[in-house]
Amino acid sequence: MSASAAVSIEHPELRAALDLFVAWIEYRLAYWSLPSLAVAVVHDQRLLWSRAFGEADVERHIPATPATIYRIGSVTKLFTATAVMRLRDAGALKLDDPVAQHLPWFKIAREAAHEGVELTVRQLLCHTSGLPREAAFPYWETMAFPSMVEVRDGLVRQSSALPPESQWKYSNLAVALAGEIVAAVSGMPYARYVERHILEPLGMRSTFVDGMTADDARLARGYGRRFPRAPRQRREVGDIGGLIAAGNMASTVEDLARFAMLQFRTGANAQDPVLAGTTLKEMQRMHWLEPGWQAGWGLGFRVYHEDGRTCIGHGGLVPGHAAELRVLPAEKIAVIVLSNAEDTWPVLYAQRATALLVPAMAAPAAGGPLRPSSIRACHATSDAIATPGETLRSCSACAAFGSLRPPWGTGDVRAWTGWPGDGPEGR
Repeated sequence: MSASAAVSIEHPELRAALDLFVAWIEYRLAYWSLPSLAVAVVHDQRLLWSRAFGEADVERHIPATPATIYRIGSVTKLFTATAVMRLRDAGALKLDDPVAQHLPWFKIAREAAHEGVELTVRQLLCHTSGLPREAAFPYWETMAFPSMVEVRDGLVRQSSALPPESQWKYSNLAVALAGEIVAAVSGMPYARYVERHILEPLGMRSTFVDGMTADDARLARGYGRRFPRAPRQRREVGDIGGLIAAGNMASTVEDLARFAMLQFRTGANAQDPVLAGTTLKEMQRMHWLEPGWQAGWGLGFRVYHEDGRTCIGHGGLVPGHAAELRVLPAEKIAVIVLSNAEDTWPVLYAQRATALLVPAMAAPAAGGPLRPSSIRACHATSDAIATPGETLRSCSACAAFGSLRPPWGTGDVRAWTGWPGDGPEGR
């Protein structure tokens, strides 16, 4: 698809794909008893589509909307990486600076053979520092999060898990340290720096870096995992102390759409107030390639191939909330999924949106719009779906339907009597 191709939400191919996506979400919401889910789809510099499903507060029956605020967990790491790169572009630091150059107090036990190898800022962002996954506290069990002073003091009880750049190892501790570097180099608290230099320029007015409580009225209520024959229990947490740079933020799908749009402003002469286009490209390219050559890490971003497409992004999970931000740089398409249940697996919804919507969004660029009646016939009844022919092959939504069939068959969804979203509320 041409990056400059105009995409209309009313193009019949895209309309059909969105209708199918909505039906699939509603099915999963009911089957898994999920409280709510919000989704946004971005094309280049435009919010193409957004919609929310379910309830932001189940007990009070408050419906979710695209403006509902959810915790985004480790998607926060992308903002931390952006802050580091902004300071790098300003000449305040280099990616290959030793961590201890900016955090003189940083010291952690290592094997003697690796003692002389400096840990660098780049390694913190790529998860190749070899640092432990967490700080020296069981906070994911106790929900009692340490301050940064306590994280610093806890380093004396820890040791590196691996030599630097020997293999990839995800580390919340590493990104928390990257956030401290932002604070040390900028002379501002991490949260204030992100607000002033990233959120404000992007117009992300419904996004919070810190200052949240466990029962914060601004947020969707958080819920734990689903268990048989039992209602979901509330699961919520306030600020996560010294780990805020690794996973504290809260946002909406519409605000995160603005951050996704930034990722497409990569022209050689692009001078965005947040980051230059060349720096965005630098963050999005591979810096650590995993065995198998199918995935790795950029600067903050997970980089991977899926169905022949290059994707970048990050997921997030904190008590009661789950998130996924996926960006397809070549297609200039992004998908954001937020939920207030821990077991939502937002990546599945991002994958399904990609499989359904990317081919459909290519249709306007290919020329020759499909006839709405032909596409509707694909979805009208189970007999129509099962009937081979040109009509079925012409619709990318139907072509993707086979991959939606659960392992136990499709008997429970064959009796189609209509199509969700035909009314104005579905548009």
